[in-house]
Amino acid sequence: MVGEGLIAAIGLGTFFITFVVGIFFFVFWILMLVDVIQRKFKKDSDKIIWILIIVFTNWVGAIIYYFVVKKPNKK
Repeated sequence: MVGEGLIAAIGLGTFFITFVVGIFFFVFWILMLVDVIQRKFKKDSDKIIWILIIVFTNWVGAIIYYFVVKKPNKK
């Protein structure tokens, strides 16, 4: 009986961690999408390409955008 409670607690903890990480990636994705929409690119086609990359590849595209475009501009 005690083991069932422990298993339930572990399952709930795993769910909570997964939920928090999912929320983090969603917020990060939205922030990168807003950044690409507001950023001025040399060519308008660059903006459209980045929007499509971020929309269709979700958080993976957002991470790529962060390291390729956003982070180098901070220097």
